[in-house]
Amino acid sequence: MGKLLVRWFIAALALVAAAWLVPGIRVEGNAWVAYAGMALILGLVNAVVRPLLKILTCPLILLTLGLFLLVVNALMLLLAAKIASAMGVGFHVDGFLPAFLGSLIVSIVTWVLSVFVKEE
Repeated sequence: MGKLLVRWFIAALALVAAAWLVPGIRVEGNAWVAYAGMALILGLVNAVVRPLLKILTCPLILLTLGLFLLVVNALMLLLAAKIASAMGVGFHVDGFLPAFLGSLIVSIVTWVLSVFVKEE
């Protein structure tokens, strides 16, 4: 349970970095609630939708030597932001390019912070 909370916190920090660095990503209202809610929604979208999308786009992923996964990550961030907006969480992504740049930042920050998490 503790490892799940640490991963959730890392995802929230990665979203903070993305919102700070990318002009098309903005947060309204209580920022920490928005980041925590968005981290939860993004985790659920990545657990449910992303595997299906990866299976459907497998030929494109192979053809581009995995670079199409960057597009898949951007689409997952965009979908999670749309769901968050519909649920009243104040996290907004203004289009595909901010989602693409934001997903790159989220991936890099998550990877860097996960290095410090001890695996059991």
